[in-house]
Amino acid sequence: MPQYGPLTGIRIVEVEGIGPGPFAAMMLADLGADVIVVHRPRSDPVVGLKERPVTDRGKRSLMLDLKSDTDRDLLLKLVAHADGLIEGFRPGVMERLGLGPEICHAANPRLVYGRMTGWGQDGPLAERAGHDLNYISMSGALWSSRLEGDRPTVPPTLVGDIGGGALYLVAGMLSGIIAAGRTGLGTVVDAAIYDGAAHMQNLLMSIAGRVEDGPSAQANPLVGAHWSRTYRCADGGFVSVQCLEPKFYAEFLGKLGLAEDADFVNHQFDQAAWPRLSDRLAQVFAAQKRSYWEQLFHGSDACVAPVLSPREAFAHPQNVARQTWYEVDGSLQAAAAPRFDGQTPAPPADIRARGQDSDAILAALSEHSGWPESPEN
Repeated sequence: MPQYGPLTGIRIVEVEGIGPGPFAAMMLADLGADVIVVHRPRSDPVVGLKERPVTDRGKRSLMLDLKSDTDRDLLLKLVAHADGLIEGFRPGVMERLGLGPEICHAANPRLVYGRMTGWGQDGPLAERAGHDLNYISMSGALWSSRLEGDRPTVPPTLVGDIGGGALYLVAGMLSGIIAAGRTGLGTVVDAAIYDGAAHMQNLLMSIAGRVEDGPSAQANPLVGAHWSRTYRCADGGFVSVQCLEPKFYAEFLGKLGLAEDADFVNHQFDQAAWPRLSDRLAQVFAAQKRSYWEQLFHGSDACVAPVLSPREAFAHPQNVARQTWYEVDGSLQAAAAPRFDGQTPAPPADIRARGQDSDAILAALSEHSGWPESPEN
């Protein structure tokens, strides 16, 4: 199954999930890693997801019931010979299964244990459900996309320059470095934004619906559906809604007092009904201030979050707990990501003036005729 690539010889165990975790594991498989995805037994397909999603490509599939002691022990045997593990459950789930980091590291001390969540392992929202639109709205990333008289949409640069370009270059560089360490040979990394931006659509290609050839963006459920968009509030603020799964959608309707409304209940995935239901929800949200909706949905799994500016995100309890945003000399900076177990995230490093270290570097080069060590080393 695995294709040759820079990560050939790397072994990854993926515990089945949806969204970014499988996408990350797919990326590793695309680069040559041997990825075994542990699928869970189920009687019915997941609503809204293809039975064979693109994000499973390049992987070997193993069916295990991780609530079974026998199957749990089988997973630990895989872990004992793996380089990494990826899981995307809410905090504490793997621990309750007896497969948390401590137990897995006892089986394999060199294992890289990857945890993919929306809100992080700690903070007041850690246990709450959410989706991509909620996370970028709460972090401040959605704020800059709002056009005059329009609602916030996906922000510029993140999908192309950063997502399709920079992150793929990072992945390519890391892969090349690993390969060079093993083979002694370097490589050329061709990180085209065009290629990366297309590759990122594979998560979207795993969603059931007219995502490939719809007549307009409205045919895409993550764009056109009433349960996946932002709404303007009475004070001009916005909230994001993205309750894809039926159980989260039901909680969303319940919070709004619409649990008995047949139009909403029966037409979640009816494309023809989306414009009508979106208009109705727009009137509902326009009747109250953003703070009202934030309080109403606080602590729920309805997948509703306020659209915050970076400055508002800085003051939010989620940031107070995790320190994702820092204020440096009166301006905001986002901390480095991801985080590593046992290490306290460092505040942003100083921004050196242009040429500030020229003299020291040149002196070191002249003295040692080699690569100058940084002062920190």
